Amino acid sequence: MKKTRLLRKYIGEDNILVMPGAHDTLTAKIIEQSRFKALTIGGYAASASLLGQPDLSFLTLTEMVDCVSRVVDAVDIPVFTDGDTGHGGVLNVRRTVKAIEKSGAAGMFIEDQVFPKRCGHMQNKQVIEKQEMVAKVKAAVDARTDDDFVIMARTDALAVNGLEDAIDRGNLFSQAGADLIFVEAPTTVKQMQQITSHIDAPLLANNIEGGKSPMLSAAELEKIGYNVVVFPVAATYAIARTVGDLMMEIAKTGSTKRFKDRMVSFDDFNQLIGLDALRTLERTYF
Repeated sequence: MKKTRLLRKYIGEDNILVMPGAHDTLTAKIIEQSRFKALTIGGYAASASLLGQPDLSFLTLTEMVDCVSRVVDAVDIPVFTDGDTGHGGVLNVRRTVKAIEKSGAAGMFIEDQVFPKRCGHMQNKQVIEKQEMVAKVKAAVDARTDDDFVIMARTDALAVNGLEDAIDRGNLFSQAGADLIFVEAPTTVKQMQQITSHIDAPLLANNIEGGKSPMLSAAELEKIGYNVVVFPVAATYAIARTVGDLMMEIAKTGSTKRFKDRMVSFDDFNQLIGLDALRTLERTYF
């Protein structure tokens, strides 16, 4: 089954779909080997891994497409990714969708923030008028070649205009053709319950460690009524902490000896990245 249809199937299943976030291509392979059905890679992690910069619209469309292409090539599970604001107006949205679909991703989202956007859990966000975002959703749906390519619409209106407007936008975006709806950064479980009970569409929840939303388990989110949960920055934060600790250890002791139990071995790493399989393939040509 093609990856777009697989992702659509997983979203429609009774059990919530858990999509960890890849920090880069290596972590995407780790996610796949951990037997998750799908993964996501967003602008926050990609900005950190590619640019060493925060999620403030520094990453260009071509840089993001290149990143996604590398992840797609490295794994066999569906990849869901980030189209930011669509990188402009409705015609830019069309180009964004076409470029990301060609990368091999199984789905993507666009959002209703004013450009330059920022991480949804940061302060001082702004959103565009809802009809402008409806037009962007229509353009995104129209631009895809594969009808199974998943288009998600995200709204950041809750923090700007309140819950009622966010719910209204979610329903409007669904009616415009979005397959999945994401209301960013609810601050209470009650708000989450209102979102799932008043938006008539499949819904995504976003678990950001240290963010504005309650950190609920996948089972708890499923019970509330969510169809998908992502952990988009957990790997990024874990890498930053672990590498920071490692550098402190080297600076302090001049050795990694006491850190070895927190590292994979030479042989295990080679197995992780598929060295044996490639060597076996190489020998078939001689």
